[in-house]
Amino acid sequence: MRGSRQDARRRRHHRVRKAVHGTAARPRLAVFRSNRYIYAQIIDDDLGRTLAAASSQEQALRDRTLTAETAAEVGRLIAERAKEAGIDSVVFDRGGFPFHGRVKALADAAREAGLEF
Repeated sequence: MRGSRQDARRRRHHRVRKAVHGTAARPRLAVFRSNRYIYAQIIDDDLGRTLAAASSQEQALRDRTLTAETAAEVGRLIAERAKEAGIDSVVFDRGGFPFHGRVKALADAAREAGLEF
Protein backbone atom coordinates (compact mmCIF):
# COMPACT_ATOMS: atom_id res chain seq x y z
CA MET A 1 0.00 0.00 0.00
CA ARG A 2 1.29 3.43 -0.91
CA GLY A 3 1.73 6.19 1.62
CA SER A 4 0.49 9.71 1.23
CA ARG A 5 2.47 12.64 -0.11
CA GLN A 6 2.80 13.90 3.46
CA ASP A 7 4.32 10.57 4.52
CA ALA A 8 6.83 10.80 1.67
CA ARG A 9 7.73 14.37 2.69
CA ARG A 10 8.16 13.26 6.30
CA ARG A 11 10.50 10.46 5.20
CA ARG A 12 12.55 12.90 3.11
CA HIS A 13 12.65 15.35 6.03
CA HIS A 14 13.94 12.69 8.42
CA ARG A 15 16.59 11.74 5.88
CA VAL A 16 17.71 15.38 5.57
CA ARG A 17 17.65 15.93 9.34
CA LYS A 18 20.11 13.08 9.89
CA ALA A 19 22.77 15.26 8.27
CA VAL A 20 21.55 18.81 9.05
CA HIS A 21 22.05 19.99 12.63
CA GLY A 22 21.96 23.57 13.86
CA THR A 23 24.52 24.74 16.41
CA ALA A 24 25.07 28.04 18.19
CA ALA A 25 27.75 28.93 15.61
CA ARG A 26 25.59 27.88 12.63
CA PRO A 27 21.90 27.51 13.48
CA ARG A 28 19.42 25.74 11.19
CA LEU A 29 17.12 27.70 8.88
CA ALA A 30 14.04 25.46 8.76
CA VAL A 31 11.33 26.04 6.15
CA PHE A 32 7.77 24.73 6.25
CA ARG A 33 5.38 25.31 3.38
CA SER A 34 1.65 24.71 3.59
CA ASN A 35 -0.76 25.31 0.74
CA ARG A 36 -1.60 28.74 2.12
CA TYR A 37 1.43 30.01 4.07
CA ILE A 38 5.20 29.63 4.32
CA TYR A 39 7.15 29.68 7.57
CA ALA A 40 10.87 30.07 8.32
CA GLN A 41 12.62 29.60 11.65
CA ILE A 42 16.24 29.85 12.72
CA ILE A 43 16.82 27.14 15.31
CA ASP A 44 19.69 26.25 17.64
CA ASP A 45 19.26 22.47 17.93
CA ASP A 46 21.76 22.18 20.79
CA LEU A 47 19.56 24.34 23.02
CA GLY A 48 16.27 23.48 21.30
CA ARG A 49 15.50 27.19 20.88
CA THR A 50 14.04 29.23 18.05
CA LEU A 51 16.27 32.29 17.61
CA ALA A 52 14.28 34.08 14.89
CA ALA A 53 11.09 33.42 12.94
CA ALA A 54 9.13 34.87 10.04
CA SER A 55 6.06 33.75 8.13
CA SER A 56 3.59 34.84 5.50
CA GLN A 57 0.95 34.96 8.25
CA GLU A 58 2.36 38.20 9.59
CA GLN A 59 0.19 41.30 9.39
CA ALA A 60 2.02 42.86 6.44
CA LEU A 61 1.87 39.69 4.31
CA ARG A 62 -1.36 38.02 5.46
CA ASP A 63 -3.55 39.42 2.67
CA ARG A 64 -1.27 38.18 -0.10
CA THR A 65 -1.59 34.77 -1.70
CA LEU A 66 1.38 32.43 -1.40
CA THR A 67 3.56 33.03 -4.43
CA ALA A 68 7.29 33.03 -5.01
CA GLU A 69 7.26 36.80 -4.38
CA THR A 70 5.59 36.35 -0.99
CA ALA A 71 8.08 33.60 -0.10
CA ALA A 72 10.94 35.91 -1.11
CA GLU A 73 9.56 38.59 1.21
CA VAL A 74 9.56 36.05 4.08
CA GLY A 75 13.18 35.20 3.15
CA ARG A 76 14.18 38.86 3.40
CA LEU A 77 12.35 39.16 6.74
CA ILE A 78 14.08 36.12 8.27
CA ALA A 79 17.50 37.35 7.09
CA GLU A 80 16.84 40.77 8.62
CA ARG A 81 15.78 39.22 11.94
CA ALA A 82 18.79 36.90 11.89
CA LYS A 83 21.11 39.90 11.49
CA GLU A 84 19.39 41.57 14.47
CA ALA A 85 20.03 38.39 16.51
CA GLY A 86 23.70 38.43 15.46
CA ILE A 87 23.48 35.44 13.09
CA ASP A 88 25.50 35.57 9.87
CA SER A 89 25.55 31.98 8.62
CA VAL A 90 23.08 29.10 8.86
CA VAL A 91 22.54 25.58 7.54
CA PHE A 92 19.48 25.27 5.29
CA ASP A 93 16.77 22.71 6.08
CA ARG A 94 14.27 22.47 3.24
CA GLY A 95 11.96 20.33 5.37
CA GLY A 96 11.62 17.53 2.84
CA PHE A 97 10.23 19.90 0.22
CA PRO A 98 11.79 20.03 -3.26
CA PHE A 99 14.27 22.91 -3.60
CA HIS A 100 12.45 24.90 -6.26
CA GLY A 101 9.60 27.36 -6.52
CA ARG A 102 8.62 29.01 -3.25
CA VAL A 103 11.25 27.26 -1.10
CA LYS A 104 14.01 28.31 -3.53
CA ALA A 105 12.63 31.87 -3.67
CA LEU A 106 12.79 32.11 0.14
CA ALA A 107 16.36 30.76 0.19
CA ASP A 108 17.58 33.05 -2.60
CA ALA A 109 16.05 36.14 -0.97
CA ALA A 110 17.63 35.25 2.38
CA ARG A 111 21.02 34.89 0.66
CA GLU A 112 20.61 38.23 -1.13
CA ALA A 113 19.73 39.88 2.18
CA GLY A 114 23.09 38.76 3.60
CA LEU A 115 22.45 35.37 5.22
CA GLU A 116 25.21 32.91 4.35
CA PHE A 117 24.51 29.23 3.57
